[in-house]
Amino acid sequence: MTRKYELKKRAERQAETRQRIVEAAVALHSTLGPAQTSFSAIAKKAGVQRHTLYAHFPDEPSLFRACSSHWLAVHPMPDPSRWASSADPRLRLRRALEDLYGWYDGVGDQLELFQRDALISPNVAAVQDAWADELRQTADALAAPLGRRRAVRAAVGHALAFETWRSLVRHEGLTSREAVRAMLSFVESV
Repeated sequence: MTRKYELKKRAERQAETRQRIVEAAVALHSTLGPAQTSFSAIAKKAGVQRHTLYAHFPDEPSLFRACSSHWLAVHPMPDPSRWASSADPRLRLRRALEDLYGWYDGVGDQLELFQRDALISPNVAAVQDAWADELRQTADALAAPLGRRRAVRAAVGHALAFETWRSLVRHEGLTSREAVRAMLSFVESV
């Protein structure tokens, strides 16, 4: 019985160490950016030796996958089911923009780092590409009931984009609520 107890305790300690490493990496990725975060810095922040970090994550892609999953669990993207419940396509778009812009308000600094680093890190680029695909699918779904013209789809895609929110809110000084109203007017004008 003692052996099983010891193995269970060891497995728990390993899981705790792994979690500490992931949380340390996410904290550094979220403040410095993934491309600026070294394994040494992660090990130091997690309070482990580098060989311990490598025992849990033998390479950068395996650590990055774990970090991405953890980050998304802590900062989940808005749930589209809230928008889908409305029969009015304009109300669906409004709710989507409100939810998405609210999410951007909370994670915008981190998304800026991730976008910057996507230009030099294949791991970050892969996550950014998957996110861009999800936004494209969301834009397709939201634009379809508003009209078949390419300009309508383009306007909806533009409204959903992080770059649009960043331009309107961070650079031009609008609140997210004002940015939502501006983008709804823009889409309706197309």
